[in-house]
Amino acid sequence: MNIIDTKNIYTYSKLIKDIKMLKEIYPFLSIKSIGKSVLDKSIKVIKIGEGKKEIFYSATYHANEWITSLVLMKFVEEVCKAYTENKDIYKYNIKTLIKDITLYVVPMVNPDGVDLVNGKLENSEVLRQIKKISNEYSNITYPNGWKANIKGVDLKIYQPICKVL
Repeated sequence: MNIIDTKNIYTYSKLIKDIKMLKEIYPFLSIKSIGKSVLDKSIKVIKIGEGKKEIFYSATYHANEWITSLVLMKFVEEVCKAYTENKDIYKYNIKTLIKDITLYVVPMVNPDGVDLVNGKLENSEVLRQIKKISNEYSNITYPNGWKANIKGVDLKIYQPICKVL
């Protein structure tokens, strides 16, 4: 059974539903919040494994790059399937690999921006503020060219170089 639908746009609400479904099917996943967005959306981290070597993946710092969240969630699903079925991915046995590593995945760093570019942001006051910001940058198409968070900050510039948990 496939949970992650790669044929449609990805939104914050779809991400949350997918995370919940993955957790139900794969209870070995650990799901936590590492903070909140400007519009108070929980930024989730998915943890797989208990190994000493740690690997960190994150996606969608730029709002218009929402497809990276979808790709990363599909990756999480494939790792979970391989783990439960004791299968390999690219010649690596996932069950063995997960004993040695801990994988941290933050699939959507900028949920507010994702919902903006995908037409799911409905707060009219926030939309007015964003439009005002975008008017100052005529070279960026609005809303589908929007990269920043809701306050106009490019999160890629502030990408963390630290341990998540």
